[in-house]
Amino acid sequence: MTPFRPLRYVDGYPPIEDHGLIGDGTTAALVCRDGAIDWLCVPRFDSPPMFCRLLDAARGGAFTVTPEGLVESRQRYEDDTGVLVTELRTADALVRVVDALPLRSGADLREDAAAGRGELVRAVRVVDGTVRLRVDIEPFGGAGVEPRAGGLDFRCGDGRRLHLTSTIPLDGARSVLTLAAGQELMLVLGWRGGQRPLQVRTTEALLEATRTGWRRWAGQIRYEGPQPALVRRSVITLKLLDHFENGAMVAAPTASLPEAIGGPRNWDYRYAWVRDAAFSVYALHRVGASIEARGFLGWVLGVVDRDERPRVLYDLDGAEPAAEREDPILEGYRASRPVRWGNAAAVQRQHDVYGEIVDCAYQWAQHHGSLDEAIWERLVQFIERARREWREPDHGIWEVRTAGRPFTYSAALCQVALDRGARLAERFGLHGDAAGWRAGAEEIRRAIVEEAWDPRMNSLTEHLGGGGLDASLLALSLRRVLPADHPRMIATTDAVRRRLGAGKGLLYRYLPDESPDGLPGDEGAFLLCSFWLVDNLARQDRLDEAGELFDSLCARANPLGLLPEQIDASTGDFLGNFPQAFSHIGLISSGVNLSRVEARLRA
Repeated sequence: MTPFRPLRYVDGYPPIEDHGLIGDGTTAALVCRDGAIDWLCVPRFDSPPMFCRLLDAARGGAFTVTPEGLVESRQRYEDDTGVLVTELRTADALVRVVDALPLRSGADLREDAAAGRGELVRAVRVVDGTVRLRVDIEPFGGAGVEPRAGGLDFRCGDGRRLHLTSTIPLDGARSVLTLAAGQELMLVLGWRGGQRPLQVRTTEALLEATRTGWRRWAGQIRYEGPQPALVRRSVITLKLLDHFENGAMVAAPTASLPEAIGGPRNWDYRYAWVRDAAFSVYALHRVGASIEARGFLGWVLGVVDRDERPRVLYDLDGAEPAAEREDPILEGYRASRPVRWGNAAAVQRQHDVYGEIVDCAYQWAQHHGSLDEAIWERLVQFIERARREWREPDHGIWEVRTAGRPFTYSAALCQVALDRGARLAERFGLHGDAAGWRAGAEEIRRAIVEEAWDPRMNSLTEHLGGGGLDASLLALSLRRVLPADHPRMIATTDAVRRRLGAGKGLLYRYLPDESPDGLPGDEGAFLLCSFWLVDNLARQDRLDEAGELFDSLCARANPLGLLPEQIDASTGDFLGNFPQAFSHIGLISSGVNLSRVEARLRA
């Protein structure tokens, strides 16, 4: 059991790591260790926030259930579920809050596109002592409150409505209830219409149906390797970021959590990135979550079939997100301005998208047979574009906001597009210039080995023709552009570790002074890059180094097993949007890679 810990606030904000995630396949909420729901967008992930205390402690709004005199708390998940338990302790009392976005009774998370109910359940029980319990509901932007039998209705300024039902009458949006040991309070907050009168057993039935649904789904997870509990929780976390309706997966459920405190690197991640698809599918397939992998692949292939030129990211409907804008009201987490909604990377040119899409199709075909003719026609166009455009400047995997450059990673993923296109055509007898694509893939591979090599740094570099060091080069072996034991990949691995190392196994993506990205200031260490380092070390048979690094990265997860995008190397604090799909994908993949290398070396 996780020990109780005192509450900590900096600049009036709780640490990012002091949160748990709940979700229902349509949206998600962050539950703080102090009993506040301080992030929730409704009705879905990319909707405007209903509560966003994380982005403005004074004006963002929250749904708080907490005892007066709170001293310390702890959180845990109920095994193999998305049901979160928060225990809050005062000097002489203990309160337990069980939170969930409930699932419909009988919902099958493997197939059901409408599993969620559009509700938030908070089941409160006083375990010991007597408490004065605060129940405060403050939607972002304010709301009119109308009492009704069994609860309250909230009319928000943007027209959305909330309906709170309570088993104990509330005084209004701010209430204080005196409860003794053994007493319970059940709260259901809904946004899909009016609520029926609530009874304790009704809420308990909702929670039990939710537990059953999650555990039925988690039964498919198959993993035997290091850190099994964390890998299993990472798979569940990815499912919590899955939009059940169509298989899209958001990069993170939050927006504008900063990559450096006080800095401007604050982005909206509540969208689905195409490049996440191949990594996600690869990771999920390997641990038994093949239905989620199939759903994400189907979503990707569906949305790119509608676009003349594939985009880097899409909203959950497969459309271009709203234009990026800066919020005029919210101050940002710990005064990290600006708060941004929307993401301008959606209109950038990034050539790696061709390789991501074709690799997704390749994985699809490997597991599910040949490809639909219409999809193949579109893929051929992408393969040909990769053949034509691989030397042209773009904005790269890290979505820099400078003029484009000929990034090595982008060229490498064009190589992936040509290589996988040739393999698909040859294996399934599909039309296309398979021989020419294979020759083109080899041309790009040679160019990377020769033109991106810097003998002074003894490493590949971020650009064809030279440049700074970029941790995305570690992914070249994972995408089979170069083998991990190629002499120049071994040298690059060591150079990245040495020059981009942030200490204790952490890596920066690049150094902005050497690799300008168009933004001021610095950022934290990027967790996915360290998992890529684990993979390269393992594939180079440096298993002791790889295992030690993997364990150290896993130890950085919060007590719930959740990981952010970045880590502040000086403090260990979480940075960036949270929890981050890429980080959990990296953890899963590295665990599988380590277990397979260990098995090979034992054989």
